[in-house]
Amino acid sequence: MIIEQWINIGRLSEGSAFDIDSLDEDYLWNAYMIDSLIRFRSRLSEHEKNILDTSRMLTSAIRGFVMTVTISAAASPLQSLKSNYPSTLTVLSRLSCRRAGTRFNARGLDDDGYVANFVESETVLWHPSGLCFSYAQVRGSVPIFWEQATGLLPNQQKIQITRSPEATQPAFNKHFEQLELTYGTVHILNLMSATKVGEVELTARYQHHTQQSPLSIGPSGHRLIQSHFDFHAETKGPSGYEAASMVRRLIQDKADSFAYLLCDTIEQSRDDSDRSEKLNKAQSTIILQQQGVFRVNCLDCLDRTNLIQTILSHMAIELFLSHRSERATADFWMRHSSIWADNGDVGTELSDSWSHLIRRAGAFQNIRRSVVILAPEGSRKYSRYVAVGTGALKSSFTRHGKMSLAGAIADARKSATRMYINNFADKGRQNTVDMLLGRLVEQHPVYLYDPVNDFVDSQLRERAHEYTTAETIDIYAGTFNLNGKGANIKQDLSAWLCPRLGSQHRQPEIVAVGFQEIVELSPQQIMSTDPSRRQVWEQAVGVTINNRVKRPTQEEYVLLRSGQLVGAALVIFVKSSALKKIKNVEGSVKKTGMSGMAGNKGAVAIRMDYGSTRICFVTAHLAAGFANYEERNRDYGTISHGLRFQRNRSIDDHDTVIWLGDFNYRIGLSDDKVRRLIQAGDLGTLYQNDQLNLQMIAGHAFSYYSESQITFMPTYKYDNGTDEYDTSEKARIPAWCDRILRKGNNVKQMEYATAPLRFSDHRPVYATFKCTVQSIDEKRKEELSQSLYERRKPDVTHASANGNEKTLEDHASYRSVAAGLPPASSDRRKWWLDHGLSARSQAQPPQSNMVLNPMRPPNPFTATNESDWIMVGRSAKAEASERKTSTPPSRIRSPLQPPDRKPEASGRRSTQLFSEDVSASPTLPSPRRSSTASTAAGVRRKPAPPVPKKPPLLSRSGTGPSDRPMHATEHNPAEEDFRNGDGNNASSPSPSPWKGLGTSTSSPARPSPFTEEGNKVPRAPPRSSPPRALLTPGGGEDRGSGRGNLLDQDDEGAKTIPSLQPLRPQ
Repeated sequence: MIIEQWINIGRLSEGSAFDIDSLDEDYLWNAYMIDSLIRFRSRLSEHEKNILDTSRMLTSAIRGFVMTVTISAAASPLQSLKSNYPSTLTVLSRLSCRRAGTRFNARGLDDDGYVANFVESETVLWHPSGLCFSYAQVRGSVPIFWEQATGLLPNQQKIQITRSPEATQPAFNKHFEQLELTYGTVHILNLMSATKVGEVELTARYQHHTQQSPLSIGPSGHRLIQSHFDFHAETKGPSGYEAASMVRRLIQDKADSFAYLLCDTIEQSRDDSDRSEKLNKAQSTIILQQQGVFRVNCLDCLDRTNLIQTILSHMAIELFLSHRSERATADFWMRHSSIWADNGDVGTELSDSWSHLIRRAGAFQNIRRSVVILAPEGSRKYSRYVAVGTGALKSSFTRHGKMSLAGAIADARKSATRMYINNFADKGRQNTVDMLLGRLVEQHPVYLYDPVNDFVDSQLRERAHEYTTAETIDIYAGTFNLNGKGANIKQDLSAWLCPRLGSQHRQPEIVAVGFQEIVELSPQQIMSTDPSRRQVWEQAVGVTINNRVKRPTQEEYVLLRSGQLVGAALVIFVKSSALKKIKNVEGSVKKTGMSGMAGNKGAVAIRMDYGSTRICFVTAHLAAGFANYEERNRDYGTISHGLRFQRNRSIDDHDTVIWLGDFNYRIGLSDDKVRRLIQAGDLGTLYQNDQLNLQMIAGHAFSYYSESQITFMPTYKYDNGTDEYDTSEKARIPAWCDRILRKGNNVKQMEYATAPLRFSDHRPVYATFKCTVQSIDEKRKEELSQSLYERRKPDVTHASANGNEKTLEDHASYRSVAAGLPPASSDRRKWWLDHGLSARSQAQPPQSNMVLNPMRPPNPFTATNESDWIMVGRSAKAEASERKTSTPPSRIRSPLQPPDRKPEASGRRSTQLFSEDVSASPTLPSPRRSSTASTAAGVRRKPAPPVPKKPPLLSRSGTGPSDRPMHATEHNPAEEDFRNGDGNNASSPSPSPWKGLGTSTSSPARPSPFTEEGNKVPRAPPRSSPPRALLTPGGGEDRGSGRGNLLDQDDEGAKTIPSLQPLRPQ
């Protein structure tokens, strides 16, 4: 109850900020969209939470209706409270999002105890003196597992109860236990018809489960009460809908005992010691609490329900006023009826864009600051719920107290609109609801990039064993084509359903039985489904498997769900102890006969969640005919891709899939040869020619499915009552038509055999499986998540406070995506670097006067004779210093000067490839001008970047060439020797180090690369093209020669130095 919740948290009279913690997730429609933000918020401090709440990022969407009307002081029913200010009357309804959907897509109950179209409605009367009255009531679909198909004829949609009473009772109990915990005593007011076939069946089951509920028997027997009021029968007479007020006599006593919520604003005084004055503060105090709730339902929980809830609200206000000896005026009751008519009359078109549905809505006092009410585009009111997309019927009577001709015409128009919407628009509307709630299979939640949370998620995956338990369950699957034989139902089926197996087989937790041709496939039968024959076989299967339960340790089986498509039927039984582990049981069918129009061929599927493992069973009857294997392949494709469950789930969206049925694939040999091979027991040759085997190998059908080895004879076609294959004139070729296939990494097949039941022309086939299922303890997982988060957060906070700038990547944990593969690399972490080393190379040159060889190819794996390092001359400053201190001037030589050759008379100084003193560098001639921009003259060049050390594997040795000048195009055998690593012959001619840089034969001789006698220093090998820029003696670029220093362009140079690239293993 909304008002009581707001009073309890002190928000009714205070204008405090919005608090997401006060919202009920059962009514939070955008919880999926903001879930990441909510979890992030839950880990913040109170101060941080207030900042986030103030930002208004967390907008909550509530689906419902809210409307307030003003009651003037003269018309107020509370005349004893003297006030010149008006009162307000509010009706506030909110729709649960737990089992949301359109009329025929969401019916009944789910395994968590939530029902379709569950709405909590509250009537609030507020007086300016601070007195507040509130009365709550609820409505919801009949809480059993049932479905209803759409149809063009009104009131002709068939109702199907999909679960047995034993399988329904746990979820039924869960639903009412939740209601009793929230509201107190629950009084069921059932308005369904006592004469309509479908509603009679639902009412009978409803009463049965109510009697079996723990709230109805034992010490708590008075906590759940049920009353039946046949609305249609009571309002058929001349009084019309006015007769609906007769419900008062049925529930008057309980209505009086339930009472209502009453609160008042009381002035509380307190002394402020600092100011020495008395302060008054208004505080809302609950005077009386509501002790129970009426749960009203009809078939749809729409029209009849809204009218009866109006009467209940009327009764509650009358009771409140009678306790105060006051009475309301006719004008007040007219406003009350009008607002309740609007409550039932306003619908929502879900097919519209949700962006058109979001509206800010005024609500009772502070509620308007807390919610976003979803309403239709252009509506002046706010929608309460959506089930049919039209207004409620009988709203004319609810509004005016009588049924007019205009109201009857409006009801007829609404009925026609409902018929169209339910048959043609509801599918798209349901997809919109599922998308908003995050129920579609291919949907992914909003991802919030939080380094701490990413670390927690990674740790949760690694420690999954701490909150995940695995168990192995046994599954029995059987299939039988009955050939339309229904007279032998009483025959013993134990040889098929309860075969004698080895000691390693336990009592199976799940028994899945598929039938084909459960009825004769006549032209009259293939267009409709008669459930009576299926129900008889359900009972036969249940009796057979439960008769074999003899030992005290064995448990009985209950019918979980069944489905039928004309002649194909699928029945699922489970052990009673397994019911609490099974959720989200759904069924679906797919027709393939006559291009999808007829149900003589097709499939029935049932899926479930066993713990957190998704299991799907499919029984299929595919196209017949020896040569129609391609049509059978198409039938498989149609079923596999076209059969859909709720939330757009397909068959492949499951962890374990078991197909069973009459697939009708034949053996591609002649009849005589097949019969001879059968007599010889040569099953291998038969299987090699089996059409299903060949189609699976070719990938045309049942891709990724597996079948155990067949050790039994073909199951089709026998003469009825004998073990002889077909002896009729048609002489059909024997074949393995009846098969069982599986898919999933967690399932293992144990048995695959047939049973000797002879009343059909097919033989039944069965298989047993062991399946590993996972169960997640969500409570333990959440506790572990909180613990990891609290332990990790201080590390990140401390690092940030100390100025240790780390990227989000430093706090995240990386793991391999598959066994045997390294974790993914990133900008800072490389999978080929061990122990988290930096991606930047830290290799150093072997000697101080060595640098990287720029002639090596960038790819370190490219075969080359180039050495990794080359020696360069010392700087001119170093030479000058050495000239002054140790060596006589006559002995000083440039590293590039030959040992026995003096410098040229031209006055040019010795050339140095890499000189710190750029003023000593000569100007080298060049055939073309460099296009690279020159640097400022006299500016010192920064030293070369750190150079890494190459692995020995990538190193090559070499010797320096001679200094003999040579034309660029002249062939030099010594150059080939040098590049082949054979450059030790000092007498052989060598190419000039300036070869390829524009040197001509007329250029003066260059100095020798020898620094000392007998010590050879290899200089840079020839380049195929000149460097982009070389420095002139003045520090700038020589425009005449186009030469410069290789380090002019640092970025460009770094790219050409292969050793600066990340090291890679051999």
